[in-house]
Formats: sequence, C-alpha cells, structure tokens
Amino acid sequence: YGNFIDDLRVYVRGGAGGMGYPRLGGEGGRGGDVWFVARERITLKGIKEKYPHKRFIAGTGANSSVKALKGEKGKDCEVHVPPGISLLTDDGKQIGEINAAGERFLAARGGFGGSLATNFLPCKGQKRIIRLDLKLIADVGLVGFPNAGKSSLLSKISHAKPEIASYAFTTIQPELGKIMYADYKQISVADLPGLIEGAHVNRGMGHKFLKHVERTKHLLLVVDISGFQLSVKTRFRTAFETILLLTKELELYKEELVTKPALLAINKMDLPCAKDNLNELMSQLQNPQDFLHLLEEEMIPANTLKFKEIIPISTYTGEGIEELKVYIRKSIDEEAERENEEYRKKKLLLLQTSQ
Repeated sequence: YGNFIDDLRVYVRGGAGGMGYPRLGGEGGRGGDVWFVARERITLKGIKEKYPHKRFIAGTGANSSVKALKGEKGKDCEVHVPPGISLLTDDGKQIGEINAAGERFLAARGGFGGSLATNFLPCKGQKRIIRLDLKLIADVGLVGFPNAGKSSLLSKISHAKPEIASYAFTTIQPELGKIMYADYKQISVADLPGLIEGAHVNRGMGHKFLKHVERTKHLLLVVDISGFQLSVKTRFRTAFETILLLTKELELYKEELVTKPALLAINKMDLPCAKDNLNELMSQLQNPQDFLHLLEEEMIPANTLKFKEIIPISTYTGEGIEELKVYIRKSIDEEAERENEEYRKKKLLLLQTSQ
C-alpha cells in the first residue's frame, strides 16, 4: 500500500483512581478515560507519526485530602481518529465502530478512587490493546481488474489526480475523488487497487482491497472491452468472463457485497473491434446462463450482479463520461429515496402501534 495505512494497533489505559482519606472518609477522584473521537482530515498515518509509541494513557484521579475530601477526576485522553474506523480486540473481535465526524467511543475506562468500599485504596484503570481498522466510506467504489482504466476514469470524472501508467498495478493505495455537479451536489468515488483472481483468499492485495468495498454504497464495475490477461502465465479472460470473476471474488469475500446497487462501465471503446465485442457482451449479459460453460465450475458465481445501467465509455476520448456521471447521480438519488421511503414507513408503523 506504499505510504497508506489502514490498520493500526494501539495501547490504551485508563487513569488510576486517587487515594481515599480514611480518617475523614474522603473519596479519591476517578481516573480519566481514554476516548476515540472521529474527526475529518485525520489519517492513521498521521496518528502513527504524531504518536510513534502508539500508547494513550489517561490522567490519574486526585487524592482525597483535608482541603478536598472528594478528589477531582483525572484528565481524559482524547484520540482523534478518521471516520470509518472499526475497533477490534487483538483476537479480531469487533467492539465498536466510529462512522461519522463527532462520534465517540470509550476505549478504556478510568479506575475508581479509594473509598470506604475499597478500604480507601484506589483501583487501576482498564488497559487493553485495540486495533483501528479503517474502511473507506465512499458513495461509489470502483471495482475491476488491474489496467481496466479505473484510475483514468477517476481522473476524468473527479478532481483526483491518481498515478496512471501503462503497466497493470498502477494503483497501490486507495484514492478518493469527488464528482462535482452543477447544483453543487458532491459524490465521493473510491478507486481501489485492482483485484486479481483469488483475491478472496488474500492473493495480491485481496483483503486489503475488499474490506474497503464493504463501506461503499454503490459498486461501479470497470471492465476492459477487449478482455484482460494479467501475465503470460495466466489465462486470457474476455470482458464477460471478467465480470463473472469479479462477481465471484466479491461473493466469496462477503455475500452482501453482491446485493449492493451496481453500475457497469465498459471501457476502451476507442479500440478497434470494440463495437463488435460490445454487441457480443450485451447478448451474453442478457442471457448469462447460456454462456456459463465458458468458465470453470468453481469460477461461476452463485448470483450474477444485476446492473442498473450498462454504459460504454472511453477514458481516452471522453466518450460516455458525462452520461456515466448522470447515471451515477441517478442511482445514488434513487437509493436515497428508497431509504427515505423505508424510514417513513417504519415511523408510520411505530406511530400506529403506539396508538
């Protein structure tokens, strides 16, 4: 992933409580807590550079004294993290999520101060190791094999400037761009490292790539109309086979990914024979069952993706780019309307049952 960090392991410890005051029954202050707080423009790389020891410890509670029988609480420790973080224990169990700026998560609780119940001795704060696992939150995730033209497409539809070259693995870290519309609506698009066959078992950058797809609301598959071959040692795949293989990789990693709203962009329409290849592909997509014999049985997905739109494009000539932007906006708006309708129905149902 180069300089991009999407996984960070940190040590957190709540502050110890303060000493009690046995002679006058005074209570020590509670130890401070450690909180994770989501903030925009924060990166895990930034956290690692700022806190190289990756240790976050809250303040100790004040001791009880004649002047202050109730000791003051220790100072809380706030750690700013990017939105889209899953919080995991060292053995991989998820203990929380922070998805939007301003959301907070209590990472380690401070210990109680000394009191009559504890023989006026303070308690230690909670301590544990937590893994911060970042999954990019974007409206649209670009999915495709290497060299399909995802980076070129991102640079055409947004203000992002990803690295683009003629070799297969140009994108080695996720790239985020925003499509800007005339009415100031913005849609975020994530270009992710290209999948390869076997990504679900973590070949290439399999899991590092696929976990970011989980948080995207829509999928945009980008396919080379002339097909794809990773190297001389691997089989050549037609555009139709590529679509099925991409679906299979998504399905094997997590079945829910295949249920996301999806669009299909068929790239490199400026190449010779592209029109003939497109006609053949469209007939295959209309009746996919008739062409499944082209693939090995273990490569066939249980469910084929249902594309809301299929858009032929060329990132080289700009053909179909504006139409694609319109369809992306339409798909996002339709999904938002559907969610709003479901929310309204639930509210109405709650009102009716309460009455």
